[in-house]
Amino acid sequence: MKLSVIIPVYNEKNTIEEIIHRVLNVEIGLEKEIIVVDDCSQDGTREILEGLNHPNTKVYFHSKNQGKGAALQTGFSKAEGDIILIQDADLEYDPREYPILLEPILDGRADAVYGSRFLGGPHRVLFFWHYIGNRLLTTFSNILSNLNLTDMETCYKAFKGEILNKITIKSKKFGFEPEITTKLAKLKCRIYEVPISYSGRDYSEGKKIGWKDGIAAIFHIIRFKFFR
Repeated sequence: MKLSVIIPVYNEKNTIEEIIHRVLNVEIGLEKEIIVVDDCSQDGTREILEGLNHPNTKVYFHSKNQGKGAALQTGFSKAEGDIILIQDADLEYDPREYPILLEPILDGRADAVYGSRFLGGPHRVLFFWHYIGNRLLTTFSNILSNLNLTDMETCYKAFKGEILNKITIKSKKFGFEPEITTKLAKLKCRIYEVPISYSGRDYSEGKKIGWKDGIAAIFHIIRFKFFR
């Protein structure tokens, strides 16, 4: 089997080389490809990526900034793996936990796996209101999708390739998270959650998501539940 790791990137010059190094070096017992999609970075990230020459690593560039969802769409369209896994370009999520994420898919229990930051793994203590916002969005998503997830907004999501091929992603920005969750629920996919660690960062360290994205997520949850 083959794993495709999709890394959407926007202005992450300080971490992009390190995260690629970590993904390349994690042992999972599967053939692995890395697909990096630069969403028109302006801070020097593009120049770093243009100079990369790593095995099993492909890099694609957007000519204008479109958002994380658009970068993921590009990555999904290039992926050849039996399993697709999303990895942020910062260092908040640890690739050494890939075996935990992949196990429910590899042993036949799951079609998709979410890595939850709220199931007991170690995490950096940061923003109270981000925590509350995340829990509210996850609860609202659960109400409409009839799921019992604890962390809908997590980056770490892994999917069977055959399941992802049945889903057309529309969201260009951070609406990807509620969209994919709603569509997995509509397909009655077997979704598992596993505990992961989380080394969150603050805005001075490059964090991008904000309260406006939370408001947009509410719209997307409703949109993809009730409209085609």
